[in-house]
Amino acid sequence: MGSTETVAKDTGQDLAGLEAGLDALDAVRVSRTPVREVLVRKVLPPVVAVVLVLAVWQILIWAQVTDDYKLPSPSQVWDEVTDAWVQGTLLGYIWTSVSRGLLGFLLALAIGTPLGLLVSRVRPVRAAIGPVLSGLQSLPSVAWVPPAVIWLGLDDRMMYAVILLGAVPSIANGLVAGVDQIPPLHLRAGRTLGATGLSGTWHIVLPAALPGYLAGLKQGWAFSWRSLMAAEIIASSPDLGVGLGQLLEQGRETSSMSMVFLAIILILTVGIAIDLLIFSPLERWVLRGRGLLVRN
Repeated sequence: MGSTETVAKDTGQDLAGLEAGLDALDAVRVSRTPVREVLVRKVLPPVVAVVLVLAVWQILIWAQVTDDYKLPSPSQVWDEVTDAWVQGTLLGYIWTSVSRGLLGFLLALAIGTPLGLLVSRVRPVRAAIGPVLSGLQSLPSVAWVPPAVIWLGLDDRMMYAVILLGAVPSIANGLVAGVDQIPPLHLRAGRTLGATGLSGTWHIVLPAALPGYLAGLKQGWAFSWRSLMAAEIIASSPDLGVGLGQLLEQGRETSSMSMVFLAIILILTVGIAIDLLIFSPLERWVLRGRGLLVRN
């Protein structure tokens, strides 16, 4: 009798310990990261990288590895920045391209998302359109600029058409890949609970496909930005204003390498800023929601 009570007691303790361990695994530790740690881990590395690049750049200038008109010094590029700021054109360059890029990306998002769902869920549509989307994704965006100019003329419609043709396939293919990675058990469980049709798409398919969908969105933005730069470089008109692509082309036409470097740096800066301000927080939110962003 005593041994039976002892075994029952030990079993109860083991179950209690197991339950506590499972609770500890389920509990997500959310704590605010100290500012110093953020500076050391997030801010310091890119700052050091930029300083090293500038140092190597200046060393190349001092070593006179090439002619001055081919490789401007950092100070010459900085003078170009200050001149554009004083003239009040710097923010105009940036805003012209960023506004076009973001609006074009939102249009691509509105088209690519339902298209991706349609391709991923309807087999005949997938058989017919799937290979076309993959082919369009591999087609360089610059190839669409000449026909877009002929069809739509030198205006913003041409810019948005090039952006859509470059970004929609990436967004749609990203969503298709995300849907393909959903375990069939999740879909069957959703149907069993009554989540069918639009309800199943909204509550089951899209949340489960979110990682692949987000990867498609990031790639779609990259294609949007690159497509826009190609369109701005090739198609120039006073009615279009001066964006970063036009600024780059103006630097080439006037043989001003400092202007060319300024345009390249601004294009790179905008791309990094969009990733840090929009896509990185979204990615952390998705990972945190799946318990994959837990501090030890």
